[in-house]
Amino acid sequence: MFSAFNRRIPQLSIFHNSSSPPSQTALKLLNSALTSPYPPTNPSAPPLEFNLEVIENKPPTKDQLSTILSYLPSAASYPSPSDALLSAHPSVISRPTSTEGIVNAASSNLNALKWPIVVDWDDGKVAIGDIDGVKHILEELRKKRDGESKVEDNRKHKGWFS
Repeated sequence: MFSAFNRRIPQLSIFHNSSSPPSQTALKLLNSALTSPYPPTNPSAPPLEFNLEVIENKPPTKDQLSTILSYLPSAASYPSPSDALLSAHPSVISRPTSTEGIVNAASSNLNALKWPIVVDWDDGKVAIGDIDGVKHILEELRKKRDGESKVEDNRKHKGWFS
């Protein structure tokens, strides 16, 4: 009866590089999903509801980066953090492997990172330098909104007796 009171608005962040075309596309996609029918192919659909934090021309902090890396699907896909996050831009001279090294490299050269980095902090999903990944995050939000996806109840104890 009162389950609507427990509903949380998803928290998304985009680490956005204004000079990166994929980052510009991702930001437009996210803003459009907030203000226009989603999916765009269904004009009677409401917009998605989420809080969007735009972090412009600034890399994630070391702690944020550690959390983001924990959201990646598997270590097999990305043997080291640098494979997931660092771009192949010619201005990237070194390829640090630690989160602290990656933050330092990105702080001194924004071209060091793959942009954008879009994070759904509530569902533990991330898209790094990938517009299709952003679309996937938005589609998951749509499925939850439309009742097509099982919404996990975080209030329930998850332990031995659950």
